[in-house]
Amino acid sequence: MKIISVVGARPNFMKIAPLAHALEQHNRDSAKRPIEHLLVHTGQHYDERMSRSFFEDLRIPRPDIDLEIGSGSHAEQVGQTMIAFEKVVREQRPDWVVVVGDVNATCACSITAKKEHLKLAHIEAGLRSFDLEMPEEINRLVTDRLSDLLFATDEIASQNLRDEGVPESRIRMVGNIMIDTLEAHRETAAELKIEGIIAANQINAATAPEMQPNAPYALITMHRPSNVDRPEVLTPILDFLLDEVCADMPLIWPIHPRTQKQMQAFDLWNRTLARPNCIMLQPLGYHEMLRLNMQAELMLTDSGGLQEECCVLGTPCLTLRWNTERPVTLREHGGGGVLVGNAAENLRREYRQLRRQRRTPQRPPLWDGHAAERIVAEIMQAG
Repeated sequence: MKIISVVGARPNFMKIAPLAHALEQHNRDSAKRPIEHLLVHTGQHYDERMSRSFFEDLRIPRPDIDLEIGSGSHAEQVGQTMIAFEKVVREQRPDWVVVVGDVNATCACSITAKKEHLKLAHIEAGLRSFDLEMPEEINRLVTDRLSDLLFATDEIASQNLRDEGVPESRIRMVGNIMIDTLEAHRETAAELKIEGIIAANQINAATAPEMQPNAPYALITMHRPSNVDRPEVLTPILDFLLDEVCADMPLIWPIHPRTQKQMQAFDLWNRTLARPNCIMLQPLGYHEMLRLNMQAELMLTDSGGLQEECCVLGTPCLTLRWNTERPVTLREHGGGGVLVGNAAENLRREYRQLRRQRRTPQRPPLWDGHAAERIVAEIMQAG
């Protein structure tokens, strides 16, 4: 059997690593039918520093094929990926194409695979924000409609697929492959020193405080256009962070390149660098970010993957979005997260409440570190 799996952006690396390792483990068992696995990197989001560290940290083989698509509009990325990926599948003729998540590469390669009459499997199927203004939601809908096997992370996602008319025979509730990565790397991350992470990555070392061991801190990541692309939205968020969160405890902020660019454009960057108790960092590797999350008093984020990590680690999480495709991570579904949108008054209210919330890890069913093994078994059974 031949499988092509596709990564297109940084979050995909964390999802494909367990699959690659599970396929290697399968092939080590001589009694099992061998699987030829080809990893295709579309290059949708590529930063050499960030991407190289992810391949090294997560022990992912270097891609067999790099399409080098690069940046561009949604239409440009999807179109160019389809053209390039068509050549790959016509040459390789895999039995299965496996796509992960909801990036443009996922949608583009799904369409191409089905036009070439190939079997398609989607990891993280059934996630829905019900917000068609999100490009990711369109990618999820298209990919799930085309997939032969839909690997759902939780029962809410599975029910979304049923509600859309997907036959039960195509749905597999396998758990969350992101948690496979977390569990595989938890011990490595725990060995890192927080002070060392800061020292190696700090941007504003001259103005930021020296972190004391075991001192409480807040952690933030923010990159979505809805939060950072308009000064009337970003400025009140920044006021809240610098004037209120930093007044309570250090705020550690690994800055996304898009966010930094917008802060500089809106004349907010220098003010942030100069604020005592705000520790600005370069983008971090997986282990570094996991280590910070493991000890943070609370997380503020618009990242879907970090919502899931916070759920399992027990980190109280202010989700800086008006909706989420991962409701299982929210307080009303047993998690520790709260949707707060991007209005400063919501942030202020929920921040004060969440600071009183105890750190309570929650583990939805099958979020046990073995999702990739179940995925491989299901693909082999489907043939």
